[in-house]
Amino acid sequence: MQLLSDKVIFLSGGSMGIGLECAKAYSKEGAIVVIAANVAAPIAVAIDLLGSKHLGITCDVSNALQVEKAMQKTLERYGRIDAIHNNAGIASPSKPLHETSDEEWDHLMNVNLKSVLLTTRFGFKALQESKGCILNTSSLVGEIGQENHAAYTATKGGMNALTKSMALDYAKDKIRVNAVMPAGVWTPMLRDWSQEQPNAHAIEKYLDDIHPLGYCPEGDAIADACVFLLSHQARFITGTTLAVSGGAELGYRRTQA
Repeated sequence: MQLLSDKVIFLSGGSMGIGLECAKAYSKEGAIVVIAANVAAPIAVAIDLLGSKHLGITCDVSNALQVEKAMQKTLERYGRIDAIHNNAGIASPSKPLHETSDEEWDHLMNVNLKSVLLTTRFGFKALQESKGCILNTSSLVGEIGQENHAAYTATKGGMNALTKSMALDYAKDKIRVNAVMPAGVWTPMLRDWSQEQPNAHAIEKYLDDIHPLGYCPEGDAIADACVFLLSHQARFITGTTLAVSGGAELGYRRTQA
């Protein structure tokens, strides 16, 4: 039995990295996936991979009008939305707070947090009807902090608090709200971040070593947890921020030179 059979899942940032792995996992479990991302070419590649029953929409998730139109297009084609997965996010710049510009701060807040406001605003009625769920891709650093990454960690800490408040607000509507918190995951975004570090040559070993299970995973490890949280098997789970981290929250091992 497929865990997500015929569910319509609106997935932001689903054309690469963790999002693409989630899209593949959702499709494998029987879902219809709507990928909303801001670059057309990777969306087209993802839809070719998933198949024609799925939908790709070019959308800046920090732009209210574009998100509203994306939701409308989804409802026009499929008639319902069963889940919204807020996965879109950016991680740059990698710097302490006093070096972060207003433009960098605003861009991070808009993409990583305002996007959740917008998808919820324009998808809420559909989720009320379906008694659906919301899933947010957060990060372990939202709980434990991270050097030289202040604005990004602020967005993820905000997302964790927001997840809990949304779960309380929407429980009466039978809408579950949860988040996943990866530590390191090999994605294009993480590889870009690693190149910003002063010792980029040592970062791969460092990212293996901070996970007590001994390796930095690929995105499929996160996608499997996301399938569970969106499925009926997680029907009594809401307001949780689930660490999918190989135990990294138990204490980063400081092995970086």
